[in-house]
Amino acid sequence: MTDDPTLHPFTVDVPQAQLDDLHARLDRTRWPAELPGVGWERGVPAAYLRELVDHWRHGYDWRAQEARLNAVPQVRTTIDGQPIHALHVRSPEPDATPLLLTHGWPGSVVETLGVLGPLTDPRAHGGDPAQAFHVVAPSLPGYGFSSPLVEPGWDVDRMARAFAVLMARLGYDRYGAQGGDWGSHVSRAVGRLDPEHVIGVHVNMLVTRPPRDAVLSAEEEARAAHNTRFERELAGYHREQSTRPVTVSYALHDSPLGQLAWVAEKFHDWTDPASVVDRDDLLTNVMLYWLTGTAGSSAQLYWESFHGGGPHGVGTVPTGVAVFPHDLFLPVRRFAETTENIVHWTEHDRGGHFAALEVPELLVADVRAFFGTIHRA
Repeated sequence: MTDDPTLHPFTVDVPQAQLDDLHARLDRTRWPAELPGVGWERGVPAAYLRELVDHWRHGYDWRAQEARLNAVPQVRTTIDGQPIHALHVRSPEPDATPLLLTHGWPGSVVETLGVLGPLTDPRAHGGDPAQAFHVVAPSLPGYGFSSPLVEPGWDVDRMARAFAVLMARLGYDRYGAQGGDWGSHVSRAVGRLDPEHVIGVHVNMLVTRPPRDAVLSAEEEARAAHNTRFERELAGYHREQSTRPVTVSYALHDSPLGQLAWVAEKFHDWTDPASVVDRDDLLTNVMLYWLTGTAGSSAQLYWESFHGGGPHGVGTVPTGVAVFPHDLFLPVRRFAETTENIVHWTEHDRGGHFAALEVPELLVADVRAFFGTIHRA
């Protein structure tokens, strides 16, 4: 497949017919019967979902969210035959550090909207202008406006190579990488595959597994139990998308209720109970899957990784880790140090998997602190 190296300005412009179709489908929702007396332990309760659907249908304003997205400069290009979309916000500070900011599943670039201002223009947000970043926040291939997914084989490493090309096309010779969820895997892969250009990698999710013969402390045992609960009780979506992503995509692609429930469950299970994620942010996140028809293509990353498509290798670039206590995995530093060049590690007292939405001020501060350390080194 040939590439088009041109960086095309991109504007979100959803036809009204798509919104009318969504509203008609929501109006015709076929609700299943619910067992009495059960709650979140069996999945998303109907009462919660009915209220959210009512707001989606009658209170939520996509055009306002579309304008919010379009207030951010965006580009689209073709890399390795694949359309790649990205938010690209240059800082007013000329010496700002370029930063590749990568989301995961079931996230999107919507997660980054609340941190773009503090990262790119700290002077306007009460921060130090020396801690400014030029931010590039791409949509993962097969997600959102980086669609359609043109062929199989888009694993973590291939995404990382594409993002390295993207940063070069945007004119950034030296840059940092940051991400959570799949964005953590992709960011670390960018550091491994493009170390001559990557100054450091910061992640807010890291999976570590103890060696079979490891003797664990009480704190490490507690983290192991936390991680085991995720794998046993909360990872059904992972097994489905790793093994039969196409089968589940028919239901998610055809039913807005199904797409909403599939995503809303994760926002409930993976966030700090004390966090408040704005429901319009949740719905806009869902809309990026619904309007682009990427329920199936986004799940392909699970299949690729489950079938040997990475991530692989040991990282050598300086790496920072922000640990939020309600994330789905809780890492252990001594195990992380066997595969990553850890130079910064912060244990936060609140926040969960969607840190940019839950505790944006903590995430921004941690990113600033880590890259400040890199620059001083």
